[in-house]
Amino acid sequence: MLQVVQYQKNGEVKVEEFPAPGCIDGGILVQVSYSLISAGTEKISVENAKGSLLQRAKRQPDQVKLVVDNIRKEGIATTVKRVKSKLDSYKLLGYSASGVVIESDCDEFQPGDYVACAGSGYANHAEIITVPKNLAAKVPEGAGLKDAAYTTVGAIAMQGVRQSDNRLGETVAVIGLGLIGQLTIQILKAAGCNVIGMDINKSLFKLATELGCDSVYHSSAEYIDNIIAATGGLGCDSVIITASTDSSQPLELAMKIVRKKGKVVVVGSVGMQLPRSPFYEKEADLRISCSYGPGRYDTDYEVKGRDYPPAYVRWTEQRNMQAFLGLIRSGKLKTDIITSHVFDIGKSPKAYDIITGKVPEPFNGILIKYPERKEALRRTIKSESALESVLESSSKSDKIKVAFIGAGQFAQNYLIPPLKKEGVEFVSVSTSKPSNAKNAADKFGFVISSTDSSALIEADDSNLIFCATRHDTHARYVLESLKNNKSVFVEKPLAISPGQLEEISEALGGSRQGVMVGFNRRFSQSFKLIDGFCANRSAPMAINYRVNAGRIPKSHWVQAEGQGGRIIGEACHFIDCMVFLTGSLPVRVFAESVSSESINFVNSDNVIITIKFSDGSIGVVSYIADGDSSLPKEYCEVFCERSVAIMNNFNSVELIKNGNRKIHKFDGKKGINEEIHEVVKAVRNGGPMPIPFDRIYAVTRATFAAVESLKSGMPVQV
Repeated sequence: MLQVVQYQKNGEVKVEEFPAPGCIDGGILVQVSYSLISAGTEKISVENAKGSLLQRAKRQPDQVKLVVDNIRKEGIATTVKRVKSKLDSYKLLGYSASGVVIESDCDEFQPGDYVACAGSGYANHAEIITVPKNLAAKVPEGAGLKDAAYTTVGAIAMQGVRQSDNRLGETVAVIGLGLIGQLTIQILKAAGCNVIGMDINKSLFKLATELGCDSVYHSSAEYIDNIIAATGGLGCDSVIITASTDSSQPLELAMKIVRKKGKVVVVGSVGMQLPRSPFYEKEADLRISCSYGPGRYDTDYEVKGRDYPPAYVRWTEQRNMQAFLGLIRSGKLKTDIITSHVFDIGKSPKAYDIITGKVPEPFNGILIKYPERKEALRRTIKSESALESVLESSSKSDKIKVAFIGAGQFAQNYLIPPLKKEGVEFVSVSTSKPSNAKNAADKFGFVISSTDSSALIEADDSNLIFCATRHDTHARYVLESLKNNKSVFVEKPLAISPGQLEEISEALGGSRQGVMVGFNRRFSQSFKLIDGFCANRSAPMAINYRVNAGRIPKSHWVQAEGQGGRIIGEACHFIDCMVFLTGSLPVRVFAESVSSESINFVNSDNVIITIKFSDGSIGVVSYIADGDSSLPKEYCEVFCERSVAIMNNFNSVELIKNGNRKIHKFDGKKGINEEIHEVVKAVRNGGPMPIPFDRIYAVTRATFAAVESLKSGMPVQV
């Protein structure tokens, strides 16, 4: 399929061919007919990416802070690598589209339905999109798909009007007569309001009048008296700001023309620096309108499809979309009058030349048109340039041919580069997002890019599967790999439930291939040194492993129900290190977490886990999410036979024995390169995986026991 993307490194907007996405769980797959370019939002995105790194930094101070924090945690070299990888990728554009449902995984929609779709990352400028059900609305008879492409932007305007809470006959000023302002005018007129339009661009006045404005004025203080006079000296009942500017001038103007106890609603992105006096004197109600409406940025609503009851939340973002489409059907709202350009997708980069001013041409609503597809969807595409090298090596039976399932930042920064050095053949890569699959294929030389992971595992062109997807998919892909007699490396965790773990264990028993989990820290130079230091011990160990893990917001996928949580998902690393150092398995686990009543606080992210091992050793994992980010992440103390080893964030290891201290310096790397080398060597030689499965099994069981202990408040036997 074709999709419009922006290359992050130089800001170039182009049309690329990507594999088509699959239908997401609980959502729909849509063949797009039209998508709308949001000139304001997309212009900023394009211009930011075309600036120098210094210019980008000035425009995005929040991103700079993240980079600085990452340097403190992981060092300059690692951070630079991550930034370069981020720049060497595609950014998706667009968030408002319409089309025809071609596959449905929910009761609310059926194939053949005409729909309007919303959401950044979902309703992109692409021939095929997949959208959660609450981000789609059926297009009623009497409303066309061309009109319906405006629905997302229309829902933004609709929510702004709802926030203004106007009554029949009230007077509303709209400051900013761009696309959202033009839709806002029509919605207000449909609601029976008198509308005053204001903008700094007088060329928009004629269209605003045609759309229903009772009067229009230049957006400046000199027309305040005219507006006050037009309202009989009262002032506007409400003011809706749809302008986009860093200046606070629109808000200052709004406060001067709104009546006492009136409402000012900010829809656009404007400056918010204001003196206290106007608010104090008028007791004005200042409101910020959140995008399409209630449900926006709520993962439960948008992704999981959990609707809000209409009795309590009458107008959600989806119901705002439906209301907007209803106005189109009734003829009370028209989009053809505000559509200035329609580009076929192949010529869509020209639209961005217009909105950025590279081509000096007046514009308003700009649509991208998509051809009606007659051929079957292709969820897999091949790179002919990379295909030849694979064909040349296909006769070599000892060649390791890799299929990669999942290719996010971790995979691209840490797993794929060391694999490349090992001389393996990159055959195929699959991700849920088409652009990520194509980007990884182009960057690393995979022959096949796909969105169908199961098909890649079943194909006979690979013999080693790497899985770096979300935690809830790991067990499924491991089982599929074993079923197809392929070795598999899966990032932690191996499984998120005891049932999954037992199923894998049973499947592995009848398989000729192996399973490896990404417990990389045991392969680091730091822990190998400590292991050697304690090699001749005869007494049990006592190990303290402190992890300054950092907060992950509840909205992040890691915290989502069904992903296993951070104990199963990450604390497994540190338990595995203890298994490695003691050479024994966990027999009993006890865990306690902090207790907070804050709804934003995940108690189990701040946990102390005590583990008893079969050789008498004891380990304590202090996994803390609420520490200061400037403190290095990992610190481990190992006590044994009057000797101590202290690992400080993989930068140094201090060995203390018989009163002597020696500090060994390291590069901060956590053993991933060494781990990958051992995995490739094992597969190449047909030997067992570097970590015996009974160790992986025991570590995973220990994480389940820690979660169970938190629930019961009692120690749990493993």
